[in-house]
Order: sequence, then C-alpha cells, then structure tokens
Amino acid sequence: MATKIDYYAVLEVSREASSDELKKAYRKQAMKYHPDRNPGDAAAEARFKEINQAYDVLKDEQKRAAYDRFGHAAFEGGGAGPGGFDFGGGFAGGGGLGDIFEQMFGDMMGGGRRGGGGARRAGADIQAQAEITLAEAFAGVKKSITINTRVMCESCEGTGSKDGESGVSVCPSCHGAGKVRAQQGFFVVERACPTCHGAGKVVKDPCPACRGVGTIQKSRTLEVAIPAGVEDGMRIRLTGEGESGGKGADPGDLYVHVAIQASDLFQRDGSNIYCRVPLRMSQAALGTEIEVPVIDGGRASVKIPAGTQSGEHFRLRGKGFSVLRSSARGDMYIQVTVETPQHLNKRQRELLEEFEKEAGENIKGSPEHAGFFSRVKDFFEGKS
Repeated sequence: MATKIDYYAVLEVSREASSDELKKAYRKQAMKYHPDRNPGDAAAEARFKEINQAYDVLKDEQKRAAYDRFGHAAFEGGGAGPGGFDFGGGFAGGGGLGDIFEQMFGDMMGGGRRGGGGARRAGADIQAQAEITLAEAFAGVKKSITINTRVMCESCEGTGSKDGESGVSVCPSCHGAGKVRAQQGFFVVERACPTCHGAGKVVKDPCPACRGVGTIQKSRTLEVAIPAGVEDGMRIRLTGEGESGGKGADPGDLYVHVAIQASDLFQRDGSNIYCRVPLRMSQAALGTEIEVPVIDGGRASVKIPAGTQSGEHFRLRGKGFSVLRSSARGDMYIQVTVETPQHLNKRQRELLEEFEKEAGENIKGSPEHAGFFSRVKDFFEGKS
C-alpha cells in the first residue's frame, strides 16, 4: 500500500497556516529540493513530487477543507484527477469529492448530519526531521522530536459521537460494508460509500470536541533512537506513531528523516573518514610525528616521513566510521597538505634564499621539479 503523507508536514506548516504562509513554505521547499539543484538525487526528486502534491491540495480552499476533515480518503475513488489524485466521478455527482462537499456543506443548508465519525481507515503517515552531528551519527543517539499530529479524541474515545458507541449506527446505504457498487456499461465499479465515506457507520450527534471526526490536533514529543552508522538522508520508521485513524482503525506511521551536520574536521565517505592535516614545509621536508583526532573522541599518533609531498594519504585501519547494524568500522585517512610559509621575517628569508641556492645545485632533492623543467626546455628547443 502506498505511503500516505501528511501534506502539512511535507510543507512544514501548521494546519492553521494562511494562504500566504502556504505559498511561502511551498516556494522554500520547492527551491530546496528542485531537481535542477539536486541532479541525480532520487530522494530529492521524490521529495519534490511530495511537495507539489501537498501544495496542489492545500492551495485550493475546497480541497483543503475536504482533506482537513477526511484526510486522504477525500481523494480516493475512481479516475485520477489533477496532481495525481483520485476524484471519483468528478465534482458533479458520481461520488468522490462531489459527494464529500455535499456532506460537508449540506449540513449548513438543513440537510442533516451524516457519517463522519468512527472511520476505520488507517491514520495517515507523517514525516519529521532529526538533525544530528557527525559524532552522533557515529555513536548513535536518542533525539527528542516534537510533532503536530492527530490523536484519538478522548471525549468520544474516537467514535466521533457525543453519546459514544451508543450514538453510532450501521450505515443504511452500504449496510456496514463501507463500499458500494455501481454498474457502468459492462463494468461493475466499487467505490467508497458516499454516505459514510468508507466508515460503515454513521453518527447521529457528532462529538463537539472533535466535530465528529474522532481525532483532534495535538502536539506530541517522542524520543527517536538513531542507530550508529546512519547515513545522511536515511529514514527511520516508527510504526504506529503517525496520525490516529479514530476508534477501531490502525494509526499511521512516523517517518523521521535524518540530517547530518557537516563537520569542521572530518569528511565521511561511507564507512571511511578523511581528515585534512596542514603541515609546515619544514615538517614535510624533515619528517615529524603529529597527533590527530579520531571520530570516536580519541587521538592517534601519525609518523610523517621526511620528504612527504602535499596530497599524500596515511591510512589508520579501523579508525573510521561505524557500519550500520555491524560492529565493524571503516578506515581513517590523513590527507597531508604542505603549506608555503607567509609573512617571512628577515632571518627566515635569508635562510630560505640560502636553501634555494643549495637546492638548485641538488636536482635529486626535487626530482619532479627538475624533470618538469627539463621537459619544458626540450619542448622549446623542438626536441619533443
């Protein structure tokens, strides 16, 4: 079954957001996940589609009103409508959104109340984000996140009825099945019952707290266990922590997207860690021993041999990143960069000039330098 996404969570807005707030949030999210900005990123492309789906519904007042009351059930039925949603037989009869509007606004015109409570459809899945450091991703961490979601109404215990279970009766149109069938030419089409909208039951007097829906909006704080070795962009699924579907219905799931902050010291590549270490020219030439940090919080000593060149790597086995669902670790690589000294004083300059004079007579000391300019000389003389 396809995952149901909470359109408000996708756009990162509250359910009370104004049209301007929705538009602003949509533009921000669309710009962030646009395929042109994330070439080859399948996750960003999928997110971009979700953002457009959400805004397509929420920017329209009638669609938004239907979604607020019935969730994704408002768009289930026959053929697909704009934006990839299902609108049954269209707005003008034939079920789908047209019947939902009739139910919603018919009450105001003296049509009486029908259905709406005790829906047995599963609650919608919702999404959230947890931001962690690289060190937390290495060791694993528990994070508290706060989500705005729909929970079961305590006043009516999710029935949607002011009188509880006694105020809920079997739907007279579908006789509790939640579905009806209609003949269309040679075909028999099955769709959600337009009276109870798939609930199989109707409510006589809706609960004033939840207005017959069976669920209410509430903020919840959850603790999410993020495992060691998790990668940036991974999703963690918390079964049953999504929106409530009301009494008798399974709740949806919560999907937590993990975002790992960039580190000032380390760059991660899968299970390997890279650390860029600048050395003074004298250290690289004479050799030295340096102490480097390790992602687990420890330290490691690395011997730098004399004559080390900029760009060389030194490997520390087993000092890299943790591997997801494993006790293994990758390797750590020290990448050396040799710095050219700046702001020399008089004595330093004299020493370097003396060194350069000596180095010019010793081609073995800089073989690449000597070899390169020898080839340049041959080129200008037409020998190569």
